[in-house]
Amino acid sequence: MSAAAKPKITASVTALRGDSLTLGHAADEFLSTHRVANPNTHRAYASAIDRTIAAVGGRARRLADVADAEIGDALTALWGGCAPATWNRNRAAVSSWLTWCASKRRWTAPSVPADAERRRENLDHTKAVAKTKLERLLSRRDLPLRDKTIYRMLYETAARAAEILSLNVEDLDMENRRAPLTSKGGDTEWVYWDAGTARLLPRLPDGHPDGTVRTRGPLFLADRKPVPARRPAPEHICPHTGRPRLGYDRVRVLMDTHLGLDPHQLRHSAATHLGEQKVPLQLIMAKTRHKNPRTAMRYTRPGGEAVAEITGILAPPRRAH
Repeated sequence: MSAAAKPKITASVTALRGDSLTLGHAADEFLSTHRVANPNTHRAYASAIDRTIAAVGGRARRLADVADAEIGDALTALWGGCAPATWNRNRAAVSSWLTWCASKRRWTAPSVPADAERRRENLDHTKAVAKTKLERLLSRRDLPLRDKTIYRMLYETAARAAEILSLNVEDLDMENRRAPLTSKGGDTEWVYWDAGTARLLPRLPDGHPDGTVRTRGPLFLADRKPVPARRPAPEHICPHTGRPRLGYDRVRVLMDTHLGLDPHQLRHSAATHLGEQKVPLQLIMAKTRHKNPRTAMRYTRPGGEAVAEITGILAPPRRAH
């Protein structure tokens, strides 16, 4: 082998291992894959990965130079004092990125150390909100129309927030009160809403300068146009207003401010209320689109009102006067 050929082989091996790859390039490569194609997932992963990169030296630092312990220290500094769910969510994003680098691209990359393990999330059996309380919250007149429509639709469809936020105007079947969603396997599934949502949807601002009804584009829009550096793909931009699709993180903040609730609580509450009305588990699974009965059963735990109501059965018989 000639002396000139050796540097070329060495360079090829180095490129294959990713020894000269920067953290910024590795992050960009991962965030362009199909596994984070969902805009809400992409936003959450990008935030966690970007903050971790900044904590270990910045985008220009070489991926191969970062030690496992540095990743663990960064995670602890950024989210060590947060709730277990927040820690687990951000840890999972960083771990998924680093695992992809090492396993899919064969790059020399650190990993999340063993001492930065996933934390136990305590189950909250009060997560479902009582139906009477929820109805009062969703009927408040001071809620902005867009936000009230989202909250009501999440409850009546029992759908995931990301699914409802992915809907476009042209998806809506207003006559039959339903809209199609694409499942993970590619099948078309339907979400159904009732009178509460049906009354609110036609009242949403159309967004057209000339006052005509909007017929396509994202159903729920953000309040402002995106900055050029964070402009989403064209399918997530309203063609009439230039405003982007409303994101999950913003909905979560708004719901906490307006109702003191998390978006998932509306889905959880809907399943619980159906179970309290003795709706068969099979129908609840069809409504929530769960495939595993054991998973669906977690969401159909009777709430406090239902337990209090049946407690009367255990009361002693009334004495005759």
